Amino acid sequence: VQLQASGGGLVQAGGSLRLSCTASGSIFSINFMGWYRQAPGKQRESVAAIRNFGITNYADSVKGRFTISRDNAKNTVYLQMNSLKPEDTAVYYCNLIADSRAYWGQGTLVTVSS
Repeated sequence: VQLQASGGGLVQAGGSLRLSCTASGSIFSINFMGWYRQAPGKQRESVAAIRNFGITNYADSVKGRFTISRDNAKNTVYLQMNSLKPEDTAVYYCNLIADSRAYWGQGTLVTVSS
């Protein structure tokens, strides 16, 4: 199973970006898809997650600004990021738990300028 993330870039504060992550390979059942981020000098943290039945969770720092969604037919998870702040600058990683195994994407850089 491979994850391909895209959508990062440079944006001004207050702007928006949409990240995508598509899983390919032999997948029987996906239980969890999520986004994490790691800023320079900081630990990787959970940003948002979506589980079976569409149950979502968000970090307090992004609630009301970020929206996670999933296209089951395409094995793709999205992260719509609005009202971006400089403190959202980080490398964003997608994470997938499928068939009792965890997989990570390669990371996509999001830079928010003030």
